[in-house]
Amino acid sequence: MRVTWPNGHQFAFTIVDDTDCATVENVKPVYDLLAQLGMKTTKTVWMFPGQGDPLREGSTCELQPYRDWVLTLQKAGFEIAFHNAAPTTSPRETTLRGLAKFHEVFGPGELLFCNHTRCRENIYWGDQRLSGWRRNFYNLATRGKRRDISRGHLEGDPLFWGDLCQKQVRYVRNFVFDELDALAVCPEQPYHDPAKPYVNYWFTSADGTNLKYFLKNFTVAKLKRVHDEGSLCIAYVHFAYRFTQDGKVNEEFRKRMEFIRSLNGWFAPASSVLDHLRHGANLNERSIAPDRLRKLERTWLFQKMLKGTT
Repeated sequence: MRVTWPNGHQFAFTIVDDTDCATVENVKPVYDLLAQLGMKTTKTVWMFPGQGDPLREGSTCELQPYRDWVLTLQKAGFEIAFHNAAPTTSPRETTLRGLAKFHEVFGPGELLFCNHTRCRENIYWGDQRLSGWRRNFYNLATRGKRRDISRGHLEGDPLFWGDLCQKQVRYVRNFVFDELDALAVCPEQPYHDPAKPYVNYWFTSADGTNLKYFLKNFTVAKLKRVHDEGSLCIAYVHFAYRFTQDGKVNEEFRKRMEFIRSLNGWFAPASSVLDHLRHGANLNERSIAPDRLRKLERTWLFQKMLKGTT
């Protein structure tokens, strides 16, 4: 799918960095590299530590040195996004407080949001990402163990915050694929699913979950193909997952990013890229056709099963 990108750029490339396990020490070198290369991306944050033991730890914005560093990223042009109020399940009151604190620290405006693993206030997550036989198949494959991790869209539930999401969140990350070309996977994105009214727009991304998989999946040949097609790549990564060691960026990752930067790309935060694709269209105009959504669900589900991950 050909898109006219700003300033004559051939394609667009961006990154959404999941904050799991992130600290200033283990991700700052990556952001220093991105800033040096002039590549503006998106970083998610938690506002509070939450109650109980998180599945995956990492710094939150209650830690002032970390919050101050994230603010320097924002001032440098990076997008700051919401990754649930905390790394543990949050009732509505905590999510409301987390959103208020996010706006207090990072300013007004609609957000980009990514559901966090095993937080039960997630929006349309777990088996709720799917419909029809695909949901049933998913539950059989997972033995139904992940059916209860998505209650944020259930009105009247103590974890419900769908109305807040609808009002304050513009984009929500959904399916992640091995395919780098986001518009080959889903030319409709950012798309609206009328069956999930509390999310305004969904987007898909390409799997770069950790250093090893990023280097395996984001090959020079595949990146060059996205460039040549004039398309878009949205990488979903966890920069805390071994992209740095002893305060230094992995050398192969550095070379891969330098190669991407050498291409004629628009390197903007995810929301800026998605805004460009949307052209101000409303929800009805961006609604995905049911058959296209079924294909998207099917492709994602089969990929997950082949990988042995759910």
